[in-house]
Amino acid sequence: MSGLEPPFITIAEASRRIAQRELSPVELTEAYLQRIAAIDDQLMSFVTLTAELARQRARAAEAEIMRDGPCSPLHGIAYCLKDIVETAGIRTTAQSKLLAEHVPATDAVVAQKLAAAGGILLGKTATWEFAHGGPSWDVLFPPAHNPWNTDHHPAGSSSGSGAAVAAGLAPATIGSDTGGSIRGPAAACGIAGLKPTYGLVSRRGVLPNCFSHDHVGPLAWTSQDVAILLSIVAGHDPADPGSADVPAKDYTTGLDAGIAGLVVGVPWRWLEEEAPLTPETRTGFDAALAVFRDLGAEVRAIEPPPMQAFNDAKKVIAMAELYSIHEKDLKTRPELFGDSLRYRIIAGSLIRAEDYVQAMRMRRDLAITLQQIFATVDLMLLPTGEPAGKLEPVPHSSLFTGPSYTTPFNVGGNPALSVCSGFAANGMPQSLQIAGRLFEDALVLRAGHAYESATPWRDRRPVLNPQPKAAVA
Repeated sequence: MSGLEPPFITIAEASRRIAQRELSPVELTEAYLQRIAAIDDQLMSFVTLTAELARQRARAAEAEIMRDGPCSPLHGIAYCLKDIVETAGIRTTAQSKLLAEHVPATDAVVAQKLAAAGGILLGKTATWEFAHGGPSWDVLFPPAHNPWNTDHHPAGSSSGSGAAVAAGLAPATIGSDTGGSIRGPAAACGIAGLKPTYGLVSRRGVLPNCFSHDHVGPLAWTSQDVAILLSIVAGHDPADPGSADVPAKDYTTGLDAGIAGLVVGVPWRWLEEEAPLTPETRTGFDAALAVFRDLGAEVRAIEPPPMQAFNDAKKVIAMAELYSIHEKDLKTRPELFGDSLRYRIIAGSLIRAEDYVQAMRMRRDLAITLQQIFATVDLMLLPTGEPAGKLEPVPHSSLFTGPSYTTPFNVGGNPALSVCSGFAANGMPQSLQIAGRLFEDALVLRAGHAYESATPWRDRRPVLNPQPKAAVA
């Protein structure tokens, strides 16, 4: 095949080639399975591989496309799912001994939509336990590793999903984000990941972490690919109490319109006073701002509420809701939880009802103020975080003590995208977070696409040394 090798092809390019009969879904699927077999023992990104099902669906998709043409841009293209997304007849474990034998009877809504679009499920990917406790070595599977340097972590909790896409094991995946669990792995692994507007994508069938802050969204190599996936999985679901009743749309429309004339806000107090960036990350962020200016955007300072206020409100709410989800199992079989998650659930049991109520009131005020800020700018820019460090145990209390550049947009519900913005001196990816107004996910993706198109970062992939072997049956 000419051009990109199949494991590193984007969804957009694969879709074009498949529609023109230049690329076989069967061959493409087999290429991913072979690559998973060759290198995933270095990454541990997959916890369940559905190889034979993938081959069956690839053959069916190829026959359908040859007969009628593709039914969607994902038809005949592989994807994987974070192992909290329920899949009918396929084990869904949340990386927990509690669900070691859990085989759902039905698909989550997002899984239904990807399958209906003709996508090819390769399997389920590693997560922190119940998308919360980690990284852990005392749960059902070992933690995933970062493909840019396997001694480093891929962040969490959509850890295996981010690693798999970056390593060319799958071009598309679905993760979840309660305080940064899509954007963190996207940043750590140098890919694109979108936390959509709250309620834009159904959470039904996705194991919960925090009802009021959980988001489900796509990760892929480029913002364009993320837009393709969002167009498929977004949509109102009356059975999800948090779902928003907004019209379906094609998020790839207008993606090439550029960002000239947009006003971009930067929360400098967050980045310089509350949680100061390292000099290397600040240099990379300044370079990203220069790209936005060169593309015609105006950059100005903004003054949102303190980042710590967003973090405090979210943590109180999330801990209380986490405890409400796991209370029964904590009381009846606590030994099946990993230490990290058990510690955090117990912390949730100590939160008083009045603390939870006040945190919810505080959240409302913060969310309103954030929307007022977005009335003065089109987008907000800041790093997603610092480059990924070593994969090693962290104190269980780190969830409560570490600052987060991602949490404010879970509190506000605003769309936020992480894209790769370069590489640190040690070779680990740097990141840029682009946030926008509620339900203006298309504009956020447009800005991400404009930035990626103007920079060389999508031309660089992690290098792993595969050991040739037969694909897993």
